[in-house]
Amino acid sequence: MAERAAIVTGASSGIGLALARMLGEEGYGLTIASRRPEKLEPAAEELRSAGFEVEALPANLGTADSEGEVQKVVNAHRERFGRLDVLCNNAGVGIGATVDEIQTKRMDIQLYTNFRQIVLFYREAMDMLKAAGAEHRNANVINTSSISGKNAEAWLSVYSATKHAVVGWTQAMNKELGEHGIKNCALCPAFVDTPMTDFVKGQVPPESMITTQDIAEMVRGLLKLSPGCVIPEIIFDRPGGGLPLGGEG
Repeated sequence: MAERAAIVTGASSGIGLALARMLGEEGYGLTIASRRPEKLEPAAEELRSAGFEVEALPANLGTADSEGEVQKVVNAHRERFGRLDVLCNNAGVGIGATVDEIQTKRMDIQLYTNFRQIVLFYREAMDMLKAAGAEHRNANVINTSSISGKNAEAWLSVYSATKHAVVGWTQAMNKELGEHGIKNCALCPAFVDTPMTDFVKGQVPPESMITTQDIAEMVRGLLKLSPGCVIPEIIFDRPGGGLPLGGEG
């Protein structure tokens, strides 16, 4: 049994998989979750082949019924590992539309996936996070926002609003949970080279984008900070700025 353990959502590829790999390297037992089982299982096998202890659960976090999905993931993690030291709320989705073309279903998917399920994961995992915080004063929750959560984008108005909500929620959680030894950090990346940014790679070459390893290494650093140091958010920008749109993957 691993001495410390982590949950990572949106972990079948991109930032989530990079975070899971880094946490495995640091000795954490892993519960990974993602919407599509056909992508999740190969990711789980890749992590297991590296010698990491992995529990993998398909979970659709973008529906009105996602409360049960969140509970399924947390309960499976609790049964397998019995503790939670790091929670990475990375699952997210962006769907562009002008305001007069916003479809209610697509709006709800973004509201549920990008924000609502984060709140539910905190609630369901709070007992384990508080226990870890009481033990070593360094429980960490990593919430993937976006640079669009700092500077709103036209056409991605709903996405930007949800990512602003993630930043605000993270700020509130630092005020609420600091006394319990629980630290919270919002990651705010510009373009990251993941499948989620394929739509813009004709304008922005992948080789000029932020890498998933950049994200993972910064989070690795967060895990090693003293209990007296909190980093509430990290902005990842590209040299010279350029198009500000960004997001997780």
